[in-house]
Amino acid sequence: MKKIVVLTGAGISAESGLQTFRDSDGLWEGYDVREVATPEAWQQNPQLVQDFYNMRRKDVLAAKPNAAHFALAELEKNYEVTIITQNIDDLHERAGSTNVMHLHGVITRSQSNVDSTLTYPMDGWEIKMGEVCELGSQLRAHVVWFGEDVPMIVPAARECQQADIFILVGSSLVVYPAAGLVNYVHYDVPKYIVDPSIPDISRIKNVIKIEERATTGVPELVKQLMTG
Repeated sequence: MKKIVVLTGAGISAESGLQTFRDSDGLWEGYDVREVATPEAWQQNPQLVQDFYNMRRKDVLAAKPNAAHFALAELEKNYEVTIITQNIDDLHERAGSTNVMHLHGVITRSQSNVDSTLTYPMDGWEIKMGEVCELGSQLRAHVVWFGEDVPMIVPAARECQQADIFILVGSSLVVYPAAGLVNYVHYDVPKYIVDPSIPDISRIKNVIKIEERATTGVPELVKQLMTG
């Protein structure tokens, strides 16, 4: 069975109504990312950061997977599929994908403030100040902040090296280290890029461009891969 590796970015979640990363003006839902997405912000104003992610979690739980998420899940019928996502929502899982690697964490889990490997499932949308992990430390969103290590990047790179087919959906390839993953894909592997505004990928070989939104381009590509 051929192995497909899919890298997804904010573009696929945006069509479910989620702004999962900062806009071009450097803001995320109206906040400077330095105020809500760094360890320093957490130290300076933990209540603000906690409230921010509680609201993002509430948005995620209210959102629904879209046609692109469901189409990618369909690939598992004919292929071994690994989805590597830069997004912190759980829409891939809710659409039925069973092998999802979250590079930047997943907001529907909480984590210990002192040990990022201690994570917990959540029943609702809110983490309250005073809620602690088994070590007695405050719980926070299971999200990788700017300035923190990306522990999943090494296993993600390993997956990319093993791909027979690579698909990039809704990513501008500007957020590192995730943007560097495409460089681990073997040069002769077909690389499909689905995005209405495809970034400069002149350095990448064997690229097939699909200049469409995720909800139209991904189902078309999946149909082609399932029947081809």
